[in-house]
Amino acid sequence: MNSVILTAGTRYLAGLLLIFSLYMLLRGHNEPGGGFIGGLIGSTGFILFAIACGTEDARTALRVPPQTIAMIGLGIALIAGLISIFFADPFFTGQWFFLGSTETEKGLPISTVLIFDIGVYLVVFGSVLTLVFAMEEEI
Repeated sequence: MNSVILTAGTRYLAGLLLIFSLYMLLRGHNEPGGGFIGGLIGSTGFILFAIACGTEDARTALRVPPQTIAMIGLGIALIAGLISIFFADPFFTGQWFFLGSTETEKGLPISTVLIFDIGVYLVVFGSVLTLVFAMEEEI
């Protein structure tokens, strides 16, 4: 597509969609949202970029093959599930760690649930982009 307006607007909109997808990922830990919807929103930004600028430019902007992103996300999600085994809990039991905790404050809570959400985000992001890029290259 050779629309100058679409190409220029897509560069800004794709960035906004990626930022919003990260917001949904982190917000979904305690409220509606999470890794799945965040991954869908993030991949939408790259899909729009691929429609406006072409699949090769979108692959170049992504810098990492989408299949690799999906596999890394799958590994992160598996690691999040295995962490609970080290605490003698069942597989995928949530564990919380507090960074910078003192005697008066708990610190920043980091949980295995958030790590799992990040893995789901990457799996959805990578798998949707793999499918869409493959379909768009055939057309």
